[in-house]
Amino acid sequence: MSSYTYSDIAKMIDHSLLKPTLTEGELEKGCQIALDYNVASVCINPFYIKRCSEILAGSTVVPSTVIGFPLGYHATSTKVAEATRALADGAKELDMVVNINQVLSGNWEYVRDDIQAVLMVTHAAGAKLKVIFENAYLQDEHKKMLCQICGDLKVDWVKTSTGFAPAGATIEDLELMRKHSPQEMQVKASGGIRTLEKLLECRKAGVTRVGATATVEILDQIKQHSK
Repeated sequence: MSSYTYSDIAKMIDHSLLKPTLTEGELEKGCQIALDYNVASVCINPFYIKRCSEILAGSTVVPSTVIGFPLGYHATSTKVAEATRALADGAKELDMVVNINQVLSGNWEYVRDDIQAVLMVTHAAGAKLKVIFENAYLQDEHKKMLCQICGDLKVDWVKTSTGFAPAGATIEDLELMRKHSPQEMQVKASGGIRTLEKLLECRKAGVTRVGATATVEILDQIKQHSK
């Protein structure tokens, strides 16, 4: 017998609608899929978050979007402006990319201030923040320090990847992030989560959210198992 329910898994999934080639019709369809499958959230391109919020209104599916995406090198003031606009447009969760340049340069004060600035406007609006490390470019020492900074600031989630780098989530990284994060800070996996088997591996590593484009395939697999 499975140790999880359909809802347990569905409410782990942030249905990702971030590919630049998606048409307006595909964004609309993606939001409807998220509703039909009752996932945790839709993570959508920032320009469409207002419409996404309208579609999801009255449901338990949360509208979310990205900040400083996908490279993270926006000025802090730009990230704050992006966050402020997204929150005004109805976003309830934001996925922000760290300044990777400053992480690799060891400028930790800048990195902390950058995260904190976005976190402050996010929490002030009653929303939640996920901080994307982009682990493909980092060493373990960088990941550990980012976990410490995010934990100190009381970030809601730390997240592995954008899905646009050379590599996505690995179990080793997820275990490292879980180990070096305070218990109350959650971990999100993104990049390469295309099967139920991989999602369950992430769950076993302590992950509470995953970013996925293969939502239908993953959740249909659970429906088949339950028949």
